[in-house]
Formats: sequence, structure tokens, C-alpha cells
Amino acid sequence: MQRQAKVQVKVWGEYACFTRPEFKVERISYPVMTPSAARGILEAIFWKPEFRYEIRQIGILSLGGQQAILRNELKNKQGKKPILIENDRAQRTSLILKNVAYWVVADIVLTGRAVDPVAKYRDQFNRRIERGQYYHTPYLGTREFAANFSPINEKDVVQPIDMDIGTMLFDLAFIEDKSRKEMEFLRHDETGTRVVAGFAKPIFFEAKVENGWMHIPKERYQQLYVLEGQDALRVD
Repeated sequence: MQRQAKVQVKVWGEYACFTRPEFKVERISYPVMTPSAARGILEAIFWKPEFRYEIRQIGILSLGGQQAILRNELKNKQGKKPILIENDRAQRTSLILKNVAYWVVADIVLTGRAVDPVAKYRDQFNRRIERGQYYHTPYLGTREFAANFSPINEKDVVQPIDMDIGTMLFDLAFIEDKSRKEMEFLRHDETGTRVVAGFAKPIFFEAKVENGWMHIPKERYQQLYVLEGQDALRVD
């Protein structure tokens, strides 16, 4: 049985912010979309525990420009106790992107929970793209910057851009570890879905845009699966 199938989608929006993690206080965006942000958009459109998305490449349809804005943010996370805005509000400057558009190419890769052929999930994804359906509103980096999406058409042309971005966030590995209960998250595996405790570990890669395309190294996904202790059934 075939274990992976290619999907693609056009995404765009008026504003975007793909935050660089090395800046602790102010939000500074990468110049282009990160693989984790692209994965988040695809999962917002269609997601099942039977497969995972592996981003293969991101094309730049519109690079957009940079814009500095001042935003009110909460200094603490919302918990069980109410937050008094006047005490927890902080004004922070963000350097964001404006008027961006991307061509996202990804593989749907079946996991050990899959019983249906991968073509079924690919066709469901394509139907949702054509109808504009989604599970929750997709966004470009942060939730306040909603993303539009549509099928790719013959008018979509990748810009001939070359750019050496440098070290970029690839994704976060959510690692189950009883000795480091820093957060709780859902684990989907052959035993079902369960809540586990552990921590998140960032994975990086050296990003480069060549002739308008940023290619994502496949080996980073294998590194992600090893860290999470999960095996996506894949065909290289």
C-alpha cells in the first residue's frame, strides 16, 4: 500500500509574523514562512491522527514587505485565575510581514494508525481546499493574522528570488518525559490518543531560498520522529 501522497496549496494574507525564537522580548519575523507554520496551516484545514504532514518546499509568490507595529500583549499565560489586564499588559514592538503569499508543497505520510489508503486523505484534503473548508481558522504565524487559501492555478508564479536566510526553526519535537513535566500535550499513536507530560525541543535547519523555492531537508523529519519516539511509515 502506498504510504505517502503529495498535496499543495496557495496561502496568503495581509499580515504575517513567523517569530524568530532568538529574540526574547520583541517579535521579529523571519523573512519567509517557516515549515512549522506551513504545517500548522495544513492541519487547520484537514487533520487526522492517521497521518502527518511533511513540508517539502515553500515557494514565494509574494515576498511582501516589513512593517513595525506596537501591540498590547499579556505578560502571563491565562490560567484558572482571572487576569487583570491593567496589571499584566505590556506594550511590545513587532516587526511583521505585510501582503505575503506562498505556495506550499507537502507529503501526507501515513502513521501506524492508518488503515485507509493515503489517496483517501489526499482527496479529502483537495476537496476541502476547493470548497474553502477548514477545521479551525488557519493563520500566518500568530492567531490574529488569518490566512486565506485556495488551490494552485496557472496564474500563480513563484518569484525568482535567491536568499540565504541562515538558521531557521524547522519544528518543535514534543518529547514525553516524566522527569521534565514542563507541559502537557496529546500523543497520537497505535494505542490511541492520550495526554502525556514532557517538554518541547526546537529543531533548526539552514534555510536558503533558490529561484523562489525553499526546500526542507527530509532528514529533519526523521530526527523529529526519533525524538518523539514515534515512527511515521514513510517511503523515501
